[in-house]
Amino acid sequence: EVHLVESGGGLVKTGGSLRLSCAAAGFTFDNYAIGWFRQAPGKEREEVSCISKSNNRKSYAESVKGRFTISSDSAKNTVYLQMDSLKPEDTAKYYCVTSTTYSDGTYSCDYPEHWGQGTLVTVSS
Repeated sequence: EVHLVESGGGLVKTGGSLRLSCAAAGFTFDNYAIGWFRQAPGKEREEVSCISKSNNRKSYAESVKGRFTISSDSAKNTVYLQMDSLKPEDTAKYYCVTSTTYSDGTYSCDYPEHWGQGTLVTVSS
């Protein structure tokens, strides 16, 4: 059974930083993608960032490029999302996801198959 456990959410002021962590367990695939989605109240969920375990290719939503950084610690089987220069529009519940979607030479998070419970990020004005 795949388990994804997020942590690191909280309340910060505009311009502040947070680092989210996702501890993964029970995933037996050799190649896959792992990343982050978020969903704010009244809005559709959106992909924030993703990293392919096969080639370490990273992707970011346009709204977070230059501010967020995804990384992975294979030894700890953990993925991180460093969030800097936070804005009120970043307020959302953030979910760790895994996916085996493959196209154009890389794995992506386009069709997540597993989700964590989520961690709430609130950015005050």
